[in-house]
Amino acid sequence: MKILELYSKEEVKNLKMGLAVLSAVLVLFFVVFFSRDEISHQDGGSYYQVYARFNRTDGLLVGDVVRLAGMDIGRVVNAKLDNSFKAILTLEINDRVKLPDDSSAAIVSSGIMGAKYIEIEPGGSEDMLSPGSEFSYTQDAMVLEELIERIIGIGKAKRNNQQGDNNQ
Repeated sequence: MKILELYSKEEVKNLKMGLAVLSAVLVLFFVVFFSRDEISHQDGGSYYQVYARFNRTDGLLVGDVVRLAGMDIGRVVNAKLDNSFKAILTLEINDRVKLPDDSSAAIVSSGIMGAKYIEIEPGGSEDMLSPGSEFSYTQDAMVLEELIERIIGIGKAKRNNQQGDNNQ
């Protein structure tokens, strides 16, 4: 403890507080990283693969969940780029879930800073997606920074319009 005697009480207090915050952040990181929800295939069910093509998949990872009506029905098992630089995701869907062939797949997040997942919106077709087929309709991931930029742009435009109206 001789090293701590070289510093003032305020500096020692700040050092201890910094170490406590760093420890809390590390613990939180490990809890989040190692407790990711993954679908287990131990339920004895079988799965079929379908594909979804997106322009951007920001934040979505292999192993992330596929949901329908808020229920986990599968997971993302592979991701690759096609020749036109679009992301092709391979989704594994539980065999008990039959999806109409006009269903859509959207990349959404569970909250503002939450994890991304794929939400399936079922269509109304009588025909079902067959194993190996591809979703016709997809919606790319919304990037938070772009959304904030759009909101700021709208606000600036409104302010400029109001200032222009006041000058006339």
